[in-house]
Amino acid sequence: MIKKLALSALMALTLGSAPALAAGGEPHITDYAFSFEGPFGSYDQAQLQRGLQVYTEVCSACHGLELVAFRTLTAETGLGLDDATMRGFAASMEVPDGDGGWRAAGGPDHFPGSMDENAPDLSLMAKARAGFHGPYGLGINQLMRGMGGAEYIASFLTGFTGVEVEEGGAFLYENAAFGGNVSMAPQLFDDMIEYADGTQATEEQMAVDVAAFLMWAAEPKQTERKMWGFIGVIFLTLLASLLYLTNKRLWAPIKAEAKRS
Repeated sequence: MIKKLALSALMALTLGSAPALAAGGEPHITDYAFSFEGPFGSYDQAQLQRGLQVYTEVCSACHGLELVAFRTLTAETGLGLDDATMRGFAASMEVPDGDGGWRAAGGPDHFPGSMDENAPDLSLMAKARAGFHGPYGLGINQLMRGMGGAEYIASFLTGFTGVEVEEGGAFLYENAAFGGNVSMAPQLFDDMIEYADGTQATEEQMAVDVAAFLMWAAEPKQTERKMWGFIGVIFLTLLASLLYLTNKRLWAPIKAEAKRS
């Protein structure tokens, strides 16, 4: 019964997703090599800090990160900002003061929400796109090939073909990663920002950096989760070995007696 329900749900999800893809064509996703991929991967602090800069100077004009607290920017397995830098960055943004006004943000506060009601919040965007390829919703491609939400975001930001169409008085822009037209215009252009660490800000570099940052925003504890998962596997392996040896020791006399009889 459970197996039939699971298969029915998978077929419904697949059929429900198919028309959306067919309407715009087959999406083209580039398989970027991110440092956090694989069971032993971890975030690149320099890349995350560059991604924060791209988000702040480009994406935050429309999109929010309302599920991310400023204090998490100090995590050693994340961006690793010192406390003073984090507080200074937070103070550069304003949050509601609860009395109808605004005040400078502090460490416990969260990033502001989206400025445009049509612009989605990006807090969980990297996870929302984790199952974009392969069996829909299962994330098989992410598990087997390391392709997931970060690849989709980077591919989307670099996937504009330059083709524009006008529909109902609004301009739409063709995007190869989306597989059709989108209302968001291209946002990244070579050297549009100056990285604090001196890295050349090419379109692809900025796309990959902000994609990595958004993956961290959606999975800030990924490195810790992998570490404890590895420790758990070692513990279970040792436990299974001890149980196997104990089982052999307990049953050895009984098996020997059975052979003699």
